[in-house]
Amino acid sequence: MMFSRSKKEGGGNWIQFFARGKEAGFSLREIEMLRRLAAECNLESPNSIFDSQSQLDKCIRSMVRNIKMTGESEERGTQGFLSKLYDYRQKIEINKPHAHYSISNSRQIGEGQILRVLVTGTGVFKSYVVKNSNQFMSISRPESKKGPSAMQWAGTKISVYFWREDDAGYVFDSEVLDEVYSLGIPSLKITHGDSLFRTQKRKSVRSKMHKAAFLYLVPSDEPPHKIEIDPGLKCFLEDISDTGCAVTVGGRADAGLRVKVQFALNNAAICITGTVRSTSFRENVNRSVLHIEAESLPTEARNHILAEVFGMLPEEDEDELPFRVLDGEMAGFIANQGDAASDETDDDAVQEGVMQEADGG
Repeated sequence: MMFSRSKKEGGGNWIQFFARGKEAGFSLREIEMLRRLAAECNLESPNSIFDSQSQLDKCIRSMVRNIKMTGESEERGTQGFLSKLYDYRQKIEINKPHAHYSISNSRQIGEGQILRVLVTGTGVFKSYVVKNSNQFMSISRPESKKGPSAMQWAGTKISVYFWREDDAGYVFDSEVLDEVYSLGIPSLKITHGDSLFRTQKRKSVRSKMHKAAFLYLVPSDEPPHKIEIDPGLKCFLEDISDTGCAVTVGGRADAGLRVKVQFALNNAAICITGTVRSTSFRENVNRSVLHIEAESLPTEARNHILAEVFGMLPEEDEDELPFRVLDGEMAGFIANQGDAASDETDDDAVQEGVMQEADGG
């Protein structure tokens, strides 16, 4: 085991500690490792590791620091135990009371919120909130994958689904009152839902960032999370979790693509392979945000990601892209996407064309 027995272990209620550990889902071996970790961190009340987020964070940071100093990151048992600690830490975060995040009626939905509009017997359409007032909500005229719908919307009964960031999924029933132009946008005026049904809570904790990365299109038969040596399509990683990420790329892309995102984290190359579940295209800057659902991650890579999500990495650490590409170059690439007189290199133009070709553009 990686932790030595401390002289300050005495006095703790270790029987209760083992009972709490068992209740939390740890094995006897893991509880013993956790006991030693709590003693190494000089916790006044070792049982607080199961109740206090700050005390648990203190122990995880200590373990991450020890791994870094002793070079035990390759040991499967060490990484497995750390992964179990992150699972427990994530459970605490997700189960926190988030009453200040949740909403109770559709009047509280923010403008710009992405929506999915279901019409029974017809299909599902994409839309977003253009304007929201106490009397009614204006949403952009719904579109399907085949393009704008020619159907007559006035009087149609609809169900509206949406996902609120850092909260949950919601659904409410509504009726289309009229087809209008709202803020110069073809829109539908719909009734409010006075009772929202909360459909699904988030399954993982995400961390916002703005980090240079590379994106690759990968065939369906390629093993996941294979590290690439050659640069891919330049992009920016916008958020990350152990279940997926979001990236910004130049051009347009479509959902359903199997892709790979590669970046540096804590001086290690991290690769996330997954499927693009949804996209948001911003026409004014010719950029798309891709929301990617990750395939199962290797334990060590997952631990690296969760260390970033929960702020367990030492502040003095600096990432170094192992691709000979600097953040400044990446920032310049993104900034130049909106320029009318683009000075992209031929390589950049080819890479962006790959994404447009995949989208059928």
